[in-house]
Amino acid sequence: MKLISIISFSLAVLTLSVSTTSYAENQRRIDVDSSVVTEHKARINGERFSYTATTGTQPVWDDKGDAIATLQYTYYTRDKVDDRTKRPLLISFNGGPGSASVWMHIAYTGPRVLKIDDEGYPIQPYGIKDNPYSVLDVADIVYVNPVNTGYSRVLENDKGELPGKEAQQKMFFGVNADIKYLAEWLNTFVSRNERWRSPKFLIGESYGTTRVSGLAHELQNRQWMYINGVVLVSPTEIGIKREGPVEAANRLPYFAATAWYHKALSPALQAKDLDELLPEVEAFTVNKLLPAIAKGGFLDADEKQAIIKQMALYAGVSEKFVAQNNLDIPTNFFWKELLRERGQTVGRLDSRYLGIDKRDAGESPDYWAELTSWLHSFTPAINHYLRDELNYKTDVKYNLFGNVHPWDRTNNNTGENLRLAMAQNPYLNVMIQSGYFDGATNYFDAKYTMWQLDPSSKMRDRLSFKGYRSGHMMYLRHADLESSNNDLRDFILKSLPKEGEAAKY
Repeated sequence: MKLISIISFSLAVLTLSVSTTSYAENQRRIDVDSSVVTEHKARINGERFSYTATTGTQPVWDDKGDAIATLQYTYYTRDKVDDRTKRPLLISFNGGPGSASVWMHIAYTGPRVLKIDDEGYPIQPYGIKDNPYSVLDVADIVYVNPVNTGYSRVLENDKGELPGKEAQQKMFFGVNADIKYLAEWLNTFVSRNERWRSPKFLIGESYGTTRVSGLAHELQNRQWMYINGVVLVSPTEIGIKREGPVEAANRLPYFAATAWYHKALSPALQAKDLDELLPEVEAFTVNKLLPAIAKGGFLDADEKQAIIKQMALYAGVSEKFVAQNNLDIPTNFFWKELLRERGQTVGRLDSRYLGIDKRDAGESPDYWAELTSWLHSFTPAINHYLRDELNYKTDVKYNLFGNVHPWDRTNNNTGENLRLAMAQNPYLNVMIQSGYFDGATNYFDAKYTMWQLDPSSKMRDRLSFKGYRSGHMMYLRHADLESSNNDLRDFILKSLPKEGEAAKY
């Protein structure tokens, strides 16, 4: 790795005359506009090539042209590309809201990934290794940290004052504010890096799917920047409501997948492969469970008993437990109940992970086993990687989770805006990726969202779903790191129009 250049990257030096307090208040600052460029080599998808990493900050401008925040990013470009106008640019966001871009950056699509075991569990010493499955072979990638995540920060005004809480929320911390300022920021980034003519793809994970769904429309209609593809990883509802009976019924396929993984099903069901079991549970969910829950207290007693029996079989819990919850099993209760007799709980974001509680009694786990496991690996890895491999050094704290709350969730029309963006742009394709063991944004909810995204079915051939045998961050499991990157690579290549193919219906 060779350091090429450092542009305006400096922090004031602490002098003997300032106190520790004033240093923290006045010197722990990220530069508003900076970049560090380093050179690297990789072997990806069986091909060896060199690439360049640019890590830096770029301002967010207000309508007056003043810098009101700065966003930290990492931008990877493959070297020796003859025509970058034909090379895709993948723009990557994570979610939260309030989460840095670290998760997909150093665990999914980037050229370097966490040192973890094949199932995603932490091992020491912590660190980073090569990612032979990264999509950097077919697309350049930029990972963006929204305000207050990573090293990104709100800036002081010319009087040295930060905006108040309400002013910050209005500028940055809400569904629509987030989309608006990020679209403006991307306009600047694309212009600075001369990528206006390149095919462009958005990828977001969890709340990041709300973000990129809205950005697809905002970029097209406010920045006049047209997108070739949007990838929704472990998607939220993106403003498409799934309340009441739908919300309750849609959990069952996830319950069945989790129970199957932990060998908590009957011998007959346990003997089936997951690919055989889940379609059976999905059909029961849509055709029988959903109508039964919709009937509420007026469901026929015999029919209710039959539904209870089948739900209990598929979820790996007792009929009494199902009956006590009136067919509507809360997820937090399921995480506690499934393995209660074994004295273990299952994880929320990835139910393969096991936890142990102070008491076996209770209605929800004491902690999320998967999140504490992941933070073992991610926190030291990203700090080491940015400082020691990418040479971006600062005393500013890297926020894996930043202070962005309260988040304004009103007027969330991102799903409808994504549909409209697709209708306006015949080039635009959408792929959903979900883990079967994700209890926070379960895979069947993701399928339901895809079904409802285009009720006309006129764009059905531009929507696709991929499922994986892992959780919210399916790529942490080695087998799914390979398959999910391969699916993403195929999606990018298939979404590129043929030479001379016009964008028209």
